[in-house]
Amino acid sequence: MKEFLKRKDIEISVQRYLIDALGAMAQGLFASLLIGTIINTIGTQFAVPFLTNPVATVGDVTYTVGGLAMAMSGPAMAVAIAYALKCPPLVLFSMVSVGFAANALGGAGGPLAVLFIAIIASEIGKAVSKETKIDILVTPLVTIGVGIFLSWLIAPALGKAAMALGQAIMWATELQPFLMGIIVAVLVGMALTLPISSAAICAALSLTGLAGGAAVAGCCAQMVGFAIISFRDNGFGGLISQGIGTSMLQMPNIIKNPKIWVAPTLASAITGPIATCVFHLQMNGPAISSGMGTCGLVGQIGVATGWSADVASGVKAAVTPMDWVGLILISFVLPAIFSLAFDMIGRKLEWVKDGDMKLG
Repeated sequence: MKEFLKRKDIEISVQRYLIDALGAMAQGLFASLLIGTIINTIGTQFAVPFLTNPVATVGDVTYTVGGLAMAMSGPAMAVAIAYALKCPPLVLFSMVSVGFAANALGGAGGPLAVLFIAIIASEIGKAVSKETKIDILVTPLVTIGVGIFLSWLIAPALGKAAMALGQAIMWATELQPFLMGIIVAVLVGMALTLPISSAAICAALSLTGLAGGAAVAGCCAQMVGFAIISFRDNGFGGLISQGIGTSMLQMPNIIKNPKIWVAPTLASAITGPIATCVFHLQMNGPAISSGMGTCGLVGQIGVATGWSADVASGVKAAVTPMDWVGLILISFVLPAIFSLAFDMIGRKLEWVKDGDMKLG
């Protein structure tokens, strides 16, 4: 069996399933749901007819350009996961149907259902790939059959479980904004820096609202925090690559000296409750944006998208200057100030020294 799994490149490990697959799922979401949302926002804000008018009708449902991209989030996630698992072509292409089924049957918790089902269907597809003379029939038949059967069997339950957990977190944040602001900001922020996907976690849990705002704060604290405190080691290149790229670049340095992680993490513990209690920052855009921080300014675009949707629906009267002040302070200014302050303390305690955060 070990020889067979090795030959098929089936590796049952945390690295393969919770790091590679989860990270790829986030990229699939970004290339469909998130990009579609951004396209819709651009069309609405700048009154671009091509982006706001329907370009396709399927059944009784009309789709804009962005709407078509958003509708493909299930297939995009599944194909991305299969790619990360190094699936052969027939398995990879078969995941389009599997992803659509898992996401559709999973409901609001569809991303979590896609993650589980795409992994199982991909590995089974890899196991049967090129084992028969009629591979072109057997491989897609098995992959799609297993994937859609599992979607019918467990996707609704997985979706409900993810939704229930996400709602519990959001309810707790509404009830205890100070405490939960700290917890959500710290945990999601740390997930962003770790080699797992905070964006995929937020999407899987449908983490929006006040909890989503805390998640944005935590992610921004990690990215901006590391970008600022490592400036003396990495210059402007490091500032950009971490500030609008990812703080995950510091992971090798964190392994060498975990104390460098203290400053941005403590910053997130402060900015999280400020976001929830002072500015009442909410993520009413796509849940994936809650876990993106300042990466491509996706977190900020998500918040602004939510404002626009709330104004259009009448939930919010208008976007106020205080909204923008809060977003800028939480996203950029406060993470930089607090991280620098804690980093100075760490350097005085000799926890951190020059070169500890140098990027390779």
